[in-house]
Amino acid sequence: MHKPQIKFAKDFIFEKNFFLKLAKSIKNIQLESGAIPSNKDSSHDPWDHIEAIMGLNFLEDKESADLGFQWLKNNQNSDGSWYSKYLDNKPIELNKPTHFGPYISVAALHHFKIFSDKEKLNELWETIYSAVDFSVNLQNSNGTIPWSIDRDDQIENDFLLTGSSSILKSIECAIKISRIIEKKEKKNWLKAYKSLAQAIQNPHGLFDKNQDRSRFSMDWYYPIISGALSPEEKDFYIKKIFKDFYIEGIGVKCVIEEPWVTVAETSEFIISLVISNKIEDAKKILLEAVNISDSDYIPYMGWQYKENIFWPEEKPSWTSAALILAADSIYGFSDGSDILIKNHL
Repeated sequence: MHKPQIKFAKDFIFEKNFFLKLAKSIKNIQLESGAIPSNKDSSHDPWDHIEAIMGLNFLEDKESADLGFQWLKNNQNSDGSWYSKYLDNKPIELNKPTHFGPYISVAALHHFKIFSDKEKLNELWETIYSAVDFSVNLQNSNGTIPWSIDRDDQIENDFLLTGSSSILKSIECAIKISRIIEKKEKKNWLKAYKSLAQAIQNPHGLFDKNQDRSRFSMDWYYPIISGALSPEEKDFYIKKIFKDFYIEGIGVKCVIEEPWVTVAETSEFIISLVISNKIEDAKKILLEAVNISDSDYIPYMGWQYKENIFWPEEKPSWTSAALILAADSIYGFSDGSDILIKNHL
């Protein structure tokens, strides 16, 4: 097993400027439309785009962050959704994932925490309202929400634990925003939140019906980030990740059988560790994640530890944003540092 070159001593303490450089790398690739590419072909999906906006919030570049939100407003479908992939303003994959749209509420609340701009929340409210409604209106009586609507507007009959965890956090933030700007929240949102939380707490037989996704590490840390789990449940999930997905000295694998550690999976696990008050573990693994980067410390997508290579040699904007959010959750660099670690209801 090969490990990437160690870049910092074990007792190294990060400062905010280190991660501001990562945030600047996100700003530098933003298009005039506000789109933030995340793939080698300059395409992006809306969830990744929203994650990258939070990197711009962290940079305190309000103009660039607002431009990113404007892209979302300009490209939202009439039903509140977004398509699954775009090339600038052009949709190139036409299914509509249910966890993509509501995530705007997380970035919007993050923006408010950093800029204290109620006017921006009011400006985004109809977009947020419509995005959350798109997903909530598809909820089943058992609390689950289908993962996507296909290109023919047919419901895709599968339910993702990871996507549902993201939706739960998004509904939470949307409700919080409604209270900040004194908008009357929809009565069914809180009901939907409680029902979805119960499904995440008791997932057996409800999710991943067409494919067993327990092979993916995100199925084990995202329920923690959702905010639905008890301390005992969080501890169970964390032990599972350390046992099956964590590679000592490198980070967290994406898939259990693949020798591939990714910065995004590692960053999101770090956030789940902070939520679970395992700060020293989080600091240790953050140092490991930063090793998977170029000479300017911009993170690659991942590290293939059998081949001894960064793989793929892409440096997605949302990967930088995930690393920023992880570091901020540990060190509290920004006023938005608690966005994913605190329950805002």
